Amino acid sequence: MKNTPKTQPLFVGTYTDNGSEGIYRYWFNTDTGELTERVLAATTGNPSYIEISPDKQYLYAVDETDSYAQESGSITVFKIDGQQLKALNTVSSFGAHPCHIGISKDGSMVAVSNYSGGTIAVYTTDGFGKLKEPQVIDHTILDSTKTSHAHSALFSQGKLFVADLGLDVVNAYTVTNTNVEVINPMVLQLPEKAGPRHFVFSKDAEFLYVINELNSTITVYKGGSDGNYRLLETKSTLAENFSGESYCADIRLSPDGKFLYGSNRGENTIVIFGVDEVTGKLSLIGREDVRGDWPRNFNIDPSGNFLLVANQRSNNIIVYKRNKEKGTLDFAQESELSNPVCLKFL
Repeated sequence: MKNTPKTQPLFVGTYTDNGSEGIYRYWFNTDTGELTERVLAATTGNPSYIEISPDKQYLYAVDETDSYAQESGSITVFKIDGQQLKALNTVSSFGAHPCHIGISKDGSMVAVSNYSGGTIAVYTTDGFGKLKEPQVIDHTILDSTKTSHAHSALFSQGKLFVADLGLDVVNAYTVTNTNVEVINPMVLQLPEKAGPRHFVFSKDAEFLYVINELNSTITVYKGGSDGNYRLLETKSTLAENFSGESYCADIRLSPDGKFLYGSNRGENTIVIFGVDEVTGKLSLIGREDVRGDWPRNFNIDPSGNFLLVANQRSNNIIVYKRNKEKGTLDFAQESELSNPVCLKFL
């Protein structure tokens, strides 16, 4: 099947300890929501997070392990070649259990967050996808009482923003042409044991939305003219009558910025908020059952018509039709796959 406006390639990262062999590629129909023609695009270990370069020529995948080199994980660069991924090189992530990849808008810098290692490896690329020797930002030295768990890093506004789940902070480091300045970062302090995991910016970066794994909340910040972000509000992601254990995972804004979605592992839902376009504040719309167990990463397709959820423990990908006017979700399709955890459209 050819890539047309109605059929988009979808790459899926997995854990490979229960039948999966690596990264899979589907064709996704943006009219019907169907996932078809699954192929194994690359055999690789624990690609629990994958990211595609801005020019769509390369795919980067972590191997979430601590056994690559000196108790570190690794990151592999693949050339996207039709249905297959061709490995170009594999390098150390300079920390155990890498779990996230952030790429600068021009593709020249790649940041890998190491969950157990408490480090962020920031690579420059050689112009052909391959990664050079990185600069390593060490979060383990920032706090003597807490254990660092660097969980995600994104380039924005000339800075590298890093969410550290163990230290309960989002740090923002200034980025130069050659490296990241680690002295005097902007620090956003989250509540004790909030566990900031992932975050997303509004289109103009005026607002920052942080999803917190451990206390199941979303924290909203508003940017000021001085470049700093200040706390605006915090919203629970769980239903008031939910009493079990639950842990947030991923967060997404709709393409038009009018709706915000978050995944709850335990409650097993996608929570839906409306976004006030002027104030940035959130209003609860509702939640949708994920029809599975342990929703990790989820994504909105390029048309904006569908939202797809990777349910790690129930081994399925659920496709929802998304109401663009109301933000609500309606079940459309289901596809079985062992341990899916990351969904990226080409």
